[in-house]
Amino acid sequence: MSKTYVGSRLRQLRGERGLSQQDMAKTLGISASYLNQMEHDSRPLTASVLGRISEIFGIDIGFFDPQDDVRLIAELREALMEEDLETAPSAAEAAAISAMVGGHRPIAEAMVNLHRRYRLISEQLAAVTSGRGDPGMRGVISAPHEEVRTYFYDRRNYIHELDVAAEDLTSRMRMHSVDIRNGLMDRLEDRHSVRVMRRVDLGDNVLHRFDPDRRLLEFSAALSPGQRSFRIASELAFLEFGDLIDELIAEGNFSTEDAVTLARQGLASYFAAAAILPYSQFHGAAEDFRYDIERLSAFYAVSYETVCHRLSTLQRPNLRGVPWTFVRIDRAGNMSKRQSATSFHFSASGGTCPLWNVYETFGSPGKILTQITEMPDGREYFWVSRTVERRAARYGQSPKSFAIGMGCELRHAGRVVYSDGLELGPQARVTPIGAGCRVCERTNCSQRAFPPLGAALDIDEHRSTVSPYLSRPRAD
Repeated sequence: MSKTYVGSRLRQLRGERGLSQQDMAKTLGISASYLNQMEHDSRPLTASVLGRISEIFGIDIGFFDPQDDVRLIAELREALMEEDLETAPSAAEAAAISAMVGGHRPIAEAMVNLHRRYRLISEQLAAVTSGRGDPGMRGVISAPHEEVRTYFYDRRNYIHELDVAAEDLTSRMRMHSVDIRNGLMDRLEDRHSVRVMRRVDLGDNVLHRFDPDRRLLEFSAALSPGQRSFRIASELAFLEFGDLIDELIAEGNFSTEDAVTLARQGLASYFAAAAILPYSQFHGAAEDFRYDIERLSAFYAVSYETVCHRLSTLQRPNLRGVPWTFVRIDRAGNMSKRQSATSFHFSASGGTCPLWNVYETFGSPGKILTQITEMPDGREYFWVSRTVERRAARYGQSPKSFAIGMGCELRHAGRVVYSDGLELGPQARVTPIGAGCRVCERTNCSQRAFPPLGAALDIDEHRSTVSPYLSRPRAD
């Protein structure tokens, strides 16, 4: 790494730790002028300094990987391709976007955040003016959910403070040889005087309900023991770590009360998963089992989806797991969950790639499918996909069926049991995909459903082509 320039990342790290240049230089055992030169990209980051940073600050080496900016570059590029701007960055301008992210990351992040808010406001306005929206409501239904997804997405789906708090709680239980699930129940009843009651008359749509005034927690009979433990842990999050959740909410700067409520619910669920699957122990089991999801599900007696969601959070400094992207998709292609600890980019312009094998799993229910994909930027990913089904609780009720996709960068695939027997080298079978047709740069794709944003179509009435939307090269 003798020629790696990481000035913006060094400034970011120093700002996050609240250190002056003088303080950080002293901690690293280098001169303040040397640190200043590295922060302004006058000198490269050397292997010896990188080693000290990693040891002292608990920073993974990947933090300084220039490729780690790939996701932000893709997001900024998509923001600049916004249809209302009536422009799109050319191939020659792509280098300028990369330089912008590398040298002025806070500004790039601000531009992406402004674009998100612009799209949110545009959707709300469109809903109201088209008659679909209710003036008394706060915009379209999906807007708060998107805001909360972005909150977790920006944090790479890892909330350190909550994760540590949950692990400390369960560690104290283990010191007294207490079963975690029974311990959570006893803590709720003994410390917080909450009565727990199993009910058969909560209705078809209510799975659990907590009344803080009556100190009563009611469960639907349809919940499994594991699901009941999860709900107990989520209510403990509010009762014991409500102040911490409020602090995290304040940092999120959410725009509506609906988004705040959803974020609080999401943080409580995060705590619950971290309590039932404590970080250090779960990380060790995941590594030992080589990320065998079915085996982990059986070992912890939790669902396949719960294991996948927890695997996507293993990004604690100095104890990182495989960085996963986690998605849940229904048969219509709606992505109801998406979290990522990787540079994989989800398009904000709608749609995903039909060549992605996560959609094929509905044709083989319960069967694991694998795929190696390549994004337009050249980065390759290894995907593991499978369907999960939630059975109906009674006759006449529709079951729920989803496809779960788990993806990691191909360089991590050897750590995963599902890669055994697959060719991962130069002869690997790789499927070119994109983030979505509107932002995908591939011009020769037979599955393209829309022309790329900002592209001029190359139409010839006397010619037929494999791709329905050929575009002319831009004149730079």
